[in-house]
Amino acid sequence: MSKSNYSMPTEFLLVGFTDYLPLRVTLFLVFLIIYTLIVVGNTGLIILVNITSSLQTPTYYFLSNLSFLDISYSTAVTPKMLVNFLTSRRTISPYGCALQMFLFGCFADAECLILAAMAYDRYAAICKPLSYPTLTSRRVCACFIVLAYFSGSVTSVVHVCLTFTLPFCGSNVVNLFFCDIPPLLALSCADTHVNELLLFVLCGFNQSSTFVVIFLSYVCILITVLSIKPSGGRSRTFSTCASHLMAVTLFYGSLLFTYLHPATSYSLNSDKTVAVFYMVVFPMFNPIIYSFRNKDIKNALKKGIRMKVDFQMNESSSH
Repeated sequence: MSKSNYSMPTEFLLVGFTDYLPLRVTLFLVFLIIYTLIVVGNTGLIILVNITSSLQTPTYYFLSNLSFLDISYSTAVTPKMLVNFLTSRRTISPYGCALQMFLFGCFADAECLILAAMAYDRYAAICKPLSYPTLTSRRVCACFIVLAYFSGSVTSVVHVCLTFTLPFCGSNVVNLFFCDIPPLLALSCADTHVNELLLFVLCGFNQSSTFVVIFLSYVCILITVLSIKPSGGRSRTFSTCASHLMAVTLFYGSLLFTYLHPATSYSLNSDKTVAVFYMVVFPMFNPIIYSFRNKDIKNALKKGIRMKVDFQMNESSSH
């Protein structure tokens, strides 16, 4: 049968975590708390960076953009997932599915480039301290951010357009709790090898190229740190990089597992678990990872709390 004989489904049915209502309500509450922490934690970090003069540096400029991306790609999926926990029919329109896929793909791809930019910033600060103001000028930082969003948008548009021009026949059940590329390719009755190849090439290039930048940056950092004679200086330098390395490991590990294997080997349970991790858990831990291990952020937060307490005390004493 020709491709033109197939029509786009009027809706897609998203597979949830369970059909058992009490468990769905429990999961709703759990993920609602997690999503609230994501929004509050990352928004708080963005506000703190923007109102604290000591944090007006390239390092925290990239960090605030990372927080914005964490909120964005989690928001592209989580609200719909929360609604579906409380409904018996978990459907999404083709347009809603395409929009969800675009937003999530755009912000997730952009995050890879922001993580690479953060590694470059650490390299410039530690290995080229005298050239740091030039290497991380306002113009250079702005170019990194524009490139990240532009690259994420372009690759996401390509994937969405190619995916939704495929013929879908038979089942409209998406084996995931949101619209992602691999489970949608599995629904098509056409040959998806081109789509899979493009997914592998674009995602592979994005993830591998940014990972190479991160890897080379930290190789240079390691060489520079090992040349530092006082051990105290080494430990301080390593501590400034530990948070970023932890975030990179968590994010890249889950993305590589999800997108760099063929759709024919798509596993519902394993991919669903990994998707929850990089979509919900990772954005929640990012503010914690960067705040608890960062003296500048902790000091700025303490200063802000003290100023608020002093203001309230002065207000109460004036009355």
